[in-house]
Amino acid sequence: MIKKSILFVAVSSLVFAGNIKMDLNAKYGASNFHTKGAVKFAALVKNYSKGSVNITIHAGSSLVKGNPLKAVKDGTVAMTDMFIPFTSGGGKVFGISALPFIANSYDDAYKLYQISKKAYSKTAKKWNQKFLYSVTWPASGFYSNKKMTSISDFKGIKTRTYDKNSASFVNQAGGNAVALPWGEVYSALRTNMVNSVVTSSSSGKDGKFWEVLSHFTKIKYAYPLQTVSINLDYWNILTKAQQNAILKAAKEIEKIQWKAVKLEDKNAQKIMSENGMKINEASSNLKKELDKIASNLLEKYLDGASLDIKSIFKEYRK
Repeated sequence: MIKKSILFVAVSSLVFAGNIKMDLNAKYGASNFHTKGAVKFAALVKNYSKGSVNITIHAGSSLVKGNPLKAVKDGTVAMTDMFIPFTSGGGKVFGISALPFIANSYDDAYKLYQISKKAYSKTAKKWNQKFLYSVTWPASGFYSNKKMTSISDFKGIKTRTYDKNSASFVNQAGGNAVALPWGEVYSALRTNMVNSVVTSSSSGKDGKFWEVLSHFTKIKYAYPLQTVSINLDYWNILTKAQQNAILKAAKEIEKIQWKAVKLEDKNAQKIMSENGMKINEASSNLKKELDKIASNLLEKYLDGASLDIKSIFKEYRK
């Protein structure tokens, strides 16, 4: 109760003459696709709120080094973006968008997101926050020093994965999954601590993976989501007009970013190719072999899952 009161005072102190200032922690650097989206979002909020809500973007996780979900819950930061599948506290729900080969296109990913929104919102509320908008990453592909043509190519590789699902996928394919913070991936590739990575074209471009790896195989592993969240204590102190301004901006930037991600994917692949990275389509044979693993992982994922989660996949497959 005391902690809650302290937080309320802290929030209230940011309000002056009906205006409010909030900091938004952006996980990735200023040049990242999602960070740029957050900057545009802040500008829209300022415009739609007639200057009464000012959001400052802090790139590179400069405000939050640990769990972003907890940081927003406690009011350590008013707002943050977060990679949903990698966010501790979301449980099974937050793993939905990173399940392998469930979505096979951006349209599929958007459909799955729309169906999952209610479940995300329910979990967010338990953590004293509200999800404002979510946008997919470009489809996760496989970076390595050889073209991946069959399941046998995964045997013995050391792969940096980004969540439990991707780790299980790599291990079942015959490789060895390694958990590493993003900031350590490049040096780990340099020292051969890992020799492959599951991640998007955007991340490979930002990480300059062509300097340490030679191939990118477009297996379209998953379309994981990045979301922007706000602490409910901050949200509730806003006027209705200010809340509506934020929701309007969130709806607009979400629409913009879901279109822009396709161009981001195309441009990232172009830049990697121009720098010597070989971009490969996944063969039909490889897809069939990986689909078998994916089916097994989904079966395990749904085993013991809540009715809410099971209903998501039932509706998605209609």
